[in-house]
Amino acid sequence: MAHKPASASPTAQPGTATKPAAAPRPVAWHALPTDAAFEALSSGPEGISSAEAARRLAEAGPNELSFAGATPWWRVLLRQFISPLIGILLVAAVVTLMQQHWVDSGAIFLVLSLNAALGFVQERKAEADVRALQSLSTTSCRVLRDGTEQVIAGRDVVPGDVVLLESGERVPADLRLFDANGLQVDESMLTGESFAATKHTGPLPEDVGDADKANVAFSGTFVGSGRGRGVVTATGAGTALGEINALIQGPPVKSPLQLLTHSLERRIGMIVLGALVFIFIAGLVLGNDVSTMFRTAVGLAVATIPESLPIVLTVVLSLGVSRMARRNAIVRTLPAVETLGSTDVIGSDKTGTLTENRLTVERIWTTAAVLDISDGEDDGGSADPPLVRAVLRAGALTNEATLSAEDEEDLEYSGDAVDAAMAKTAVARGAITEQERTAEPVAHQPYEPHLRYSQTVHREAAGRRTLYVKGSPEALLHASADLADPDGSIPLDAARIHAANEEMGRDGLRVIATGSRVLPDDEDVTVPLPPPSGLTFLGMEGMTDPPRAGVAAAVEKCRRAGIKVMMITGDHPVTAVAIAERLGLPTEKPALTGAEMADLDDHMLAARLEQTSVAARVSPVDKLRIVDVLKGAGRVVAVTGDGVNDAPALKAASIGVAMGRAGTDVAREAADIVLTDDNFVTIVHAVEEGRVTFAAIRKTTYFLLSTGAAALVAVTLSVFADTPLLFLPVQMLWMNVVTNGVQDIALAFEPAEGDELSRPPRPASEGLLSRTLWFRAGITGAWMALAVILAFIVELHAGYPEIHARTMALTMFVMLSFFQVFSSRAENKSLFELRLLANKPLLYTSLGALALHWAVMNWPVTAGLLELTPLNAWEWLLCVAVGSTVLVIVEAEKAVRRWSRRNNARPA
Repeated sequence: MAHKPASASPTAQPGTATKPAAAPRPVAWHALPTDAAFEALSSGPEGISSAEAARRLAEAGPNELSFAGATPWWRVLLRQFISPLIGILLVAAVVTLMQQHWVDSGAIFLVLSLNAALGFVQERKAEADVRALQSLSTTSCRVLRDGTEQVIAGRDVVPGDVVLLESGERVPADLRLFDANGLQVDESMLTGESFAATKHTGPLPEDVGDADKANVAFSGTFVGSGRGRGVVTATGAGTALGEINALIQGPPVKSPLQLLTHSLERRIGMIVLGALVFIFIAGLVLGNDVSTMFRTAVGLAVATIPESLPIVLTVVLSLGVSRMARRNAIVRTLPAVETLGSTDVIGSDKTGTLTENRLTVERIWTTAAVLDISDGEDDGGSADPPLVRAVLRAGALTNEATLSAEDEEDLEYSGDAVDAAMAKTAVARGAITEQERTAEPVAHQPYEPHLRYSQTVHREAAGRRTLYVKGSPEALLHASADLADPDGSIPLDAARIHAANEEMGRDGLRVIATGSRVLPDDEDVTVPLPPPSGLTFLGMEGMTDPPRAGVAAAVEKCRRAGIKVMMITGDHPVTAVAIAERLGLPTEKPALTGAEMADLDDHMLAARLEQTSVAARVSPVDKLRIVDVLKGAGRVVAVTGDGVNDAPALKAASIGVAMGRAGTDVAREAADIVLTDDNFVTIVHAVEEGRVTFAAIRKTTYFLLSTGAAALVAVTLSVFADTPLLFLPVQMLWMNVVTNGVQDIALAFEPAEGDELSRPPRPASEGLLSRTLWFRAGITGAWMALAVILAFIVELHAGYPEIHARTMALTMFVMLSFFQVFSSRAENKSLFELRLLANKPLLYTSLGALALHWAVMNWPVTAGLLELTPLNAWEWLLCVAVGSTVLVIVEAEKAVRRWSRRNNARPA
């Protein structure tokens, strides 16, 4: 991407006065020769003067990222009460408070407070998403000013400054490099590349992507090795890091669960409010007094509105958080638990998530054999052909990796990833000992990117000196005279070597060739070593970042669960496709690239994304666009990532999943879930837990809505019937406590049914309840209401007093709710397939509610307060018998649906 400098002025030599110049148009700095870049920035190899730097700093501002101001806490808190459902509950709470019903008003205010606190914490958390970027600002750096090297604060760097880079330093701003000596920069946080980027200074084509800008050093990246110098082209918001910062700022994205619950709340609120107004007016028209009807409306509001739904959601999601934590997934926002369960696309980063994030030698090519290996799964290499051992030995001797002292038994090496992989494989397979490998060489020349090889001279046991060289196959071919063969050496066969190299490249392997030459006794060894020549080409080692164990099986589980897995990476398409094939991802269609995306509109891109499972060489903006297009197509998208480049997509996704070990602070702050083991397999476990969580939410919501609807319909029918009021206001408040005061929360503990990953994801168009559950809630709610009103009317017609009839009706409702909560344990399975004690909290709380209701009816004090009277054993048995009919209705409906599915699935 091209960046515009914050300011520019005519060429400013140290200590000279300058005059301002107009700011240039945006420049593709990587496409300019260094002289042209200096001219555009009014600078030079010796930098600018201190006076000019001060002027530019005043004009361009400090080299810092800007952050939007935080929303006032009171405004965030106020937003939590903007809901029809919450509004009705607030009115009910105030009215019950005025009527001095302290327990009821206190309970309602407690529910509202917990709900508001949950939303408040979630919104305030979102403001931390961009703060982690501040950790990437450089505290100090070295620049050339006034012709001398100076150490300045990173925030004081300005366009035109010349910055000096060395190994271990962080790049303070975007630089156009004009000097690079073995300079390698770790850009994985921006590009997703698993290898350090080798830098040079020549101009590049204007249309190359960030991952291929080899003459640019980006702000926030780390210098892995070598030295370099670059002129600052952009600071602060103008850098590539600044562009990412702009992408991740903005309002938090609501999760699918939040959207569904808010929609449901609005619908419930409007229906209940309309029904209460209708009942109030109808009651007045039919001759009831205002006070009685007002209290009836308030009591019915409390009995009907599922005011415990926010608490239930919190409990269910918290249980899901606990289960996920035990499976290495730390949840940062509660709604993320369910969102991951409803995911139907997982866009996964490659390096470190699907792969192990370490290079491993997997193939060795010689004229004698092509050996496919995997270190850690070999016999020590005792059966390796001599030529294979020679290749491994050469790679290990021309090597700067060091063995970690604490990991000697595991052969863990540090240093350059290529050197570490070659050293580990050679020692593990017995081609060389660690003592031989680390013996002091006669001479050594480290790897130089522009030479594309390294070489070393070792004195062998017999006293002879041998030159060993490793590097790119092209460089080794140029320096070789013949080709190693089991019978000695044969003429160099370049075509054969090229073919083997290309085949390994197509398999996504990074290829390193080795060669050697015995030095005559009279040949002087000078330092630096001259370019190698007359080598015997020994063979080639192919290495890659291997897939993690279990990932292929996890990808297959996703396929069975109806989840599309996509690899989205900044790595090369060939490498990405090779890993995808090993993981079982479909690769019939070619990988989508960032360059191809630029030529597609959103509609065409959506179609292309449905065809492929690999997107490679993509920038942060490309990755964000992929997420937006998939979401626009109705997909629930989970995205994984670990770098700064992943942060915009992590925040925009339906669910962002960051890596806990290798991930950056920026990625973790932008994500909803953090994996403590950086393993894709853990995501699949979390998906399963998410589906269990949503099932519990759905079951609880169904139970609350069905019982609430039953109460609303029953009271409405009683108002229009020629009877006294069905329930007194205080009885409706009690009914709310005893029918779903704790049972709904206990229902949240319902365990998994076992087939969560064999079902497709919930359709995006489906609400919090499926059509099946809406229908079931309708028929059970209607039946419960009808049974209660009939019991009341029958009791009155039989000559019982109103207090007895109301007690009978209320107890009938309690028993119907008792059986209804058990029928809610499974949406499709029969209740009789479930173990009774699988959900002990539900069993105990339901039985406890019945015992509490019996005690309240039989204790004179509470019975008088609620205007209830004891029932005899036969009346209790009648309530139990009628209440159990709910189970009969639900089980019959489930059986009909199962029969229908079997017959529809049966071939004609």
